Amino acid sequence: MPLASLLDAPPRQRLRLGAMARLAAALGLAILLAACAGPSFDRNVGGGPDFALERYFDGRIEAWGVFQDRAENVRRTLKVTIDGTWDGETLTLDEDFIYEDGATEKRIWVLRKDGPNRWVGTAEGVVGEAVGIVEGNALNWKYEFDLVRPNGDVVRVDFDDWMYLQDDRVMINRAYVSKFGFEVGQLSLFFVRDEPMR
Repeated sequence: MPLASLLDAPPRQRLRLGAMARLAAALGLAILLAACAGPSFDRNVGGGPDFALERYFDGRIEAWGVFQDRAENVRRTLKVTIDGTWDGETLTLDEDFIYEDGATEKRIWVLRKDGPNRWVGTAEGVVGEAVGIVEGNALNWKYEFDLVRPNGDVVRVDFDDWMYLQDDRVMINRAYVSKFGFEVGQLSLFFVRDEPMR
């Protein structure tokens, strides 16, 4: 019914249509919030092996990925080489990034186990500590990060980072990047160990 017709409707019909409009708005908001909700362990734990970070990341790993903006346009592609070392207490990840335009970046993560299924980590750019929870074959990292744009600007964003171990060599990673609670993009990475886990 056009808006003009709604305004000309008898009071009782206007009341009924107003209630319907509120219901439609509430349903629309619920759908929007559900669409914005990130992954959860309930929906994402699959049939892969249990994810032991200290085993998977101990060694050399290569990864390939794309960063897409919220409209799903590919903004950057990258390759990452990771040399990981587990000393029994600390897991150190020495990461080298190469982007499609030739730009490079280095990041060193220092991770430690903080409970049966909880990890904490630090790296340059991470604000405070990253917190990771492992359940089954899935790992979820959450942290704030000072992201350096290609033009040199620094933007503080939130990472909701999900990793899914597929077998003893392959892992899939999807990171949701947001600012002020609104998604600004997604980073998808495909990891492969040089050798099966020991």
